[in-house]
Amino acid sequence: MNDATPVPALPDRLSTDTRSPFHIAAVFEHDVGIRFNGRDRSDVAEYCISEGWVKVPAGKTLDRKGNPLLIKLKGRVEAFYR
Repeated sequence: MNDATPVPALPDRLSTDTRSPFHIAAVFEHDVGIRFNGRDRSDVAEYCISEGWVKVPAGKTLDRKGNPLLIKLKGRVEAFYR
């Protein structure tokens, strides 16, 4: 990373939803990667490292407000900057 700005530490819990209290805009200025059970995932909407889960969209299904319907998967979660 050649940016002059320092990279913030990755939080234990992070969400891509801007309305969530776990959304931190400074983290999303950099490319964040998620490794779930040893496999890189690009479709993660929210994660929690200490509790060991990620939330991902359930196909193309939408809830009644038009947001993707999320399912929770449990396993080993690692977050990193690409």
